Amino acid sequence: IFSPEHGFRGDADAGEHVSSSVDSKTGVPILSLYDGKLGKPSETSMRKFDILIVDIQDVGLRFYTYYASMCRLMDACAEYNRKVLVLDRPNPNGHYVDGPILDMKYKSGVGWLPIPIVHGMTLGELALMVNGERWLPASRVCDLTVIPCKNYTHRTMYKLPIPPSPNLPNMKSVYLYPSTCYFEATPVSLGRGTDLPFQVYGHPNMKGYSYSFTPRSVPGAKNPPQLNKLCHGVNLSNLSDEEIRKRGIDLSYVIDAYRNLNMEDHFFRSFFELLIGTDYVRKMIKEGKSADEIKAMWKEDVEKFKVQRKPYLLYEE
Repeated sequence: IFSPEHGFRGDADAGEHVSSSVDSKTGVPILSLYDGKLGKPSETSMRKFDILIVDIQDVGLRFYTYYASMCRLMDACAEYNRKVLVLDRPNPNGHYVDGPILDMKYKSGVGWLPIPIVHGMTLGELALMVNGERWLPASRVCDLTVIPCKNYTHRTMYKLPIPPSPNLPNMKSVYLYPSTCYFEATPVSLGRGTDLPFQVYGHPNMKGYSYSFTPRSVPGAKNPPQLNKLCHGVNLSNLSDEEIRKRGIDLSYVIDAYRNLNMEDHFFRSFFELLIGTDYVRKMIKEGKSADEIKAMWKEDVEKFKVQRKPYLLYEE
């Protein structure tokens, strides 16, 4: 078994070094692809099998690393002449496309392909697109078969039966993740180490809020930002799922925290561009532009991508 970020059972911290091991339930050896960065398997590992089966629950975002692990494995399989079989699964954020297409100068473990932040595709569709657009290194193509889902369309409301990783414990966090993940590149806590990861945001120095929370060290968030500090901010968990789904990517939360803290450039880390995928968003936030004005900038990217991805879609939009 090759395991990605968060480990085979999906319970390791984000970015945590995951060692290779033996699965306690089955005794099958697990080779970790994630040791703080995304790796490619060794030749020895690649010679151990004939067919690679990809069966993992993705959440449909460019900075969620499971698809990047799949791409690296596709590349290794193309190199060593191994077949790839994707057992497709629904995408809980498959109902829309949003965000700028990644400027490939910001390619990283949290942005691997020239796609929008929310691509609205299943891993099976994305794998077909990777092959079709020749996105693997050296334009390699792998021997790929996708087993599609039954009775699924891109409008299907799919609720995950099991959390895909420790800090996406429920659908509220999965739906808010495309809007709140950027706090990872700021000093602001997005609720890691609380019961509401990706559903709250706050900082000890934020003023004028009635809501507060204190991040603690918990399994899956051992050393969260602002650990043991009382943070003041906003609780988004009361928003309805419908409202969050309708809004899509909403940068107003990041803009609110930026304006409140008044830290200018100390607010953003370089990781921000890796997450957002382009350099104009930080500039526009600093210029005082609204979330809607920024969103208008990537409208064209979204339309362009929808046309580009169309031949690879397996399910009705």
